[in-house]
Amino acid sequence: MQAQILNNDLSALSQIQQGITSKRISSYDRNGGTDDFIKIANGEKKTIFDVGGAGAVTHIWITMAPDPGTLSRNDVIIRMYWDGKTYPSVASPIGPFFGQGWNEAYDYNSLPLSASPVQGRGMVCYFNMPFAKGARIEIENQSGRDISNFYYYVDYIAVDKLPANAGRFHSWYNKQLMGASKEEGENEWGTLGKTGNNITGKDNYVIADIKGKGHFVGVNYYVHSPTPMWYGEGDDMIYIDGATMPTLHGTGTEDYFNTAWCPKTPFSNPYYGYPRVNNDIGWLGRTHLYRFNINDPIFFNKDFKFTIEHGHNNVLTLDLASVAYWYQSEATAVPAIPDKEARKPMPFINLGDIHKWRNEWRKSKGNDPKLWGN
Repeated sequence: MQAQILNNDLSALSQIQQGITSKRISSYDRNGGTDDFIKIANGEKKTIFDVGGAGAVTHIWITMAPDPGTLSRNDVIIRMYWDGKTYPSVASPIGPFFGQGWNEAYDYNSLPLSASPVQGRGMVCYFNMPFAKGARIEIENQSGRDISNFYYYVDYIAVDKLPANAGRFHSWYNKQLMGASKEEGENEWGTLGKTGNNITGKDNYVIADIKGKGHFVGVNYYVHSPTPMWYGEGDDMIYIDGATMPTLHGTGTEDYFNTAWCPKTPFSNPYYGYPRVNNDIGWLGRTHLYRFNINDPIFFNKDFKFTIEHGHNNVLTLDLASVAYWYQSEATAVPAIPDKEARKPMPFINLGDIHKWRNEWRKSKGNDPKLWGN
């Protein structure tokens, strides 16, 4: 009997492959010098990868200048097109796609995506991206200034024919300022009275809304809270194959992201983590969460909708953004992403704002010099 190799990543790496050729397209200096970058003018769309035939992108590395303090990576768009389609199956600002929210720069480390030292400047993707009839990657500069240095590698393999079950990689960015409940106000943890209930998921934030067959493999989730109240009582509610009630119903935001008890601790695991947490009062400010379903993809046959509450029963005003990642049986169009104005991050609430609110409260109580606060 023929011996069998164990079926794991490192054992599979030992197996010699047939009919595969490794290739690369990069920004190297064609004249043999050190100008190993391209320039992308403000308002310009530039194709950085355009190949025919069958194969799969296996690795992407990108860095660019000026740094995020001058050049907004929230306003540089990456799009990917598979199999000669005229519509993209990947559409996202480049920063959030690689795990950099709000045009901030910080280190981020997960299995399929990372942003490496210094301060998240080297953006890396290891998602496998098959194509049967060509592939194209496009960068659009909406930043309001020129990109003076755009460096990149796109490594890929060429094959004669893809396996019949090879999926097409998809990714979509959403951002929305979610409003508090008109009925309850920002009544998280019942601080303002009796709490309501949310069974159906009405008014939840949408992370993905997909038609077709495939499997969901992860999300980068960016939360900006204008209140020190905990933002994460909101449940994840996932609808599969025409369900009108959640097929998968979670118990809270931090629970879906594999953590517990309202974390404020930076943490990185290959599959989940908190690479950026707020340093303000309570949970006031910005937090980045991620979870990748590598060992536990979520499968769907006809459609898939992933939603999450913004506070229990959607009672909190939160500025939310997300990048979802999934595979489908064929390349399909993702929805248009929010425009530049809609993508603009909300400003921070600072100590001066809080003090002004306190002053208005004091005036409403007659401005007694000994007013305390609670």
